[in-house]
Amino acid sequence: MQDQAATLRLAVLPRSGLLTDALLVAGGAGLVGLAAQVSFHLGYTPVPITLQTFPVLLVGAALGPIRGAASLTLYLLLGIAGVPLYSEQKHGWAVFSGATGGYIVGFVLAAALVGWLAERGWDRKFSSAVASMLSGSVVIYVCGAVWLRHYLHLNWANTLEDGVYPFVPFDLVKLYLAAATLPSAWKLVARLKS
Repeated sequence: MQDQAATLRLAVLPRSGLLTDALLVAGGAGLVGLAAQVSFHLGYTPVPITLQTFPVLLVGAALGPIRGAASLTLYLLLGIAGVPLYSEQKHGWAVFSGATGGYIVGFVLAAALVGWLAERGWDRKFSSAVASMLSGSVVIYVCGAVWLRHYLHLNWANTLEDGVYPFVPFDLVKLYLAAATLPSAWKLVARLKS
């Protein structure tokens, strides 16, 4: 497609090895876990509003589809294993298999999709980065809503009211911030390398 590196990871660390990639994957999982702790409940839905989607989208774009998905899979597995990475320092199988598990699964798929799009240059310009981040957010919503509907035995109208609509304004802000961050990061990398 172009002579530049496919992802920010490759642009910054073109010859990274297994240890570097493992540290980046673990760092991405930790960043999402940290962002999960910034959360608040609306009172009528079991799904909290968190900052997680911001680093989920950035980790996917920066690390690419394989390492991005690996990072979010690590987050998912560590949370199940008992590391307090989920919102409000929750953890365990009961939390993962509860009302919010679908969103966590959606994180993995969203990171893979956004990473795949980043490899194709969608993170280089603000407009295409917005489209990429929006695509990732839709994946998170679909997985989360389907899971929430099944878990709570809701109809679709109530599922959307409890699991999608309240989060859209916050997620739009986060995805625009992520979309603005990526082209800026590429410009910074280009400046440092010149």
